[in-house]
Amino acid sequence: MTDKNVHVALTFDYDAMSVWIGSIGATSPSMVSRGEFGAIAVRRVLRLLEERKIRATFFVPGHTAKAFPQTVVDIAANGHEIGHHGWVHENPVSMSPDEERRIMEKGLEVLDTVAGIRPVGYRSPAWDNSPNTIPLLLEYGFRYESSLMGDEYEAYWCRIGDTWNTTDEWKFGKPVDLVELPVSWMLDDFPHFELIVGANSGNKNPRDLLQVWIDEFDYLYDRIGTGIFNVTMHPQTIGRGARMLVLEGLIDHIQGKNGVTFGTCADYAEKWRVGKSPSLPRDAVG
Repeated sequence: MTDKNVHVALTFDYDAMSVWIGSIGATSPSMVSRGEFGAIAVRRVLRLLEERKIRATFFVPGHTAKAFPQTVVDIAANGHEIGHHGWVHENPVSMSPDEERRIMEKGLEVLDTVAGIRPVGYRSPAWDNSPNTIPLLLEYGFRYESSLMGDEYEAYWCRIGDTWNTTDEWKFGKPVDLVELPVSWMLDDFPHFELIVGANSGNKNPRDLLQVWIDEFDYLYDRIGTGIFNVTMHPQTIGRGARMLVLEGLIDHIQGKNGVTFGTCADYAEKWRVGKSPSLPRDAVG
């Protein structure tokens, strides 16, 4: 018997060309072509997940689904979850409320048209939410979102109406019926590997990141013993050569440990909900 209860969510932001077009604003065919490799990498990732009998979550922009529809169909056909990830990797903070609504609807429409999917989960491109994002997700019936960083290994309830400024105290808003599965830049492959000129990122040793991820998992498993290990990867990034060995090495380290389950974000969010109702975080003053 074991008292461990750790859920491992391998998540893949299948951005393809959209991240370079929407977030980076690239006009170079060479830079945009990095995203084209994403379709090749998805095939590699799917083969590995099938071999290891692991279900994962793929957050897919509508732009990617239209460019590479068969890969998205195959992701779903292999039993993996597909979540909403915008249209062309736009940052919601830069949008008006009407624009954000239009992008939300466009992403939903494309995923339905391409793969017959109505996602229950959302991850914001660039991990940025606007003040309108959570109300919009509630309106469209989402069950969880995964873009915030208010915890490390534990889910929590999203809120609307947090207020802050430089002179008054922080005020927590109202907890709502939307589960947050927090993310972390420590558990993201993109800043470690993707070289962007002028940015402090890219082309770092894959083995260094593998050790960081192993250490992060071990802290959760050994010191806490319960929660979600939510790793964010990008097929075009993790799917290249030696970097695939990082993913394989992480799975090797984790798989087979007592009390550990690999599964989708939706699986964990629904299990976490049982017996709970929206509330503020522990120690928070309402």
